[in-house]
Amino acid sequence: MSRYRPPRSAGTALITPEGEARMRAELHELWHVRRPQVTQSVSEAAAQGDRSENAEYTYGKKMLREIDSRVRFLTKRLENLKVVSERPSDPNKVYFGAWVTVENEDGEQSRYRIVGPDELDLKLGLISIDSPLARALIGKPLDAEVRVQTPTGEQLVYIIEIDYP
Repeated sequence: MSRYRPPRSAGTALITPEGEARMRAELHELWHVRRPQVTQSVSEAAAQGDRSENAEYTYGKKMLREIDSRVRFLTKRLENLKVVSERPSDPNKVYFGAWVTVENEDGEQSRYRIVGPDELDLKLGLISIDSPLARALIGKPLDAEVRVQTPTGEQLVYIIEIDYP
């Protein structure tokens, strides 16, 4: 049996201006703050002599590889992303970047913002445009009844508010 795994798709190449700013801030932090700190600690550890049994040196090199890998990913990803900053022509329908308040059959309300896959954060209510809920909501008008196919089964939600920042 082969261990080959096909590369995962990067998802939809859309991002909000806030998401792009967060990614650029992370890139700046890694490249201009964290990497110089780790490089300095590695050079200090290397100056101590024997590198084969120097845990600080080994750990520092590992951290540098991780930082460089993330920097490469962020740089390449930011080149391919399209920032969506304009409001849609019809603000009464759900599109990318919208804050949507939905109510389920039990009367529980939830508020989500439809964002790109790089911005996903359920604690903040940010859901990916590639998620089943977002796919079901896209293009639907206010007060629409939407059926969402989830891993636990089909759910029915009602769109009760749409807001664009």
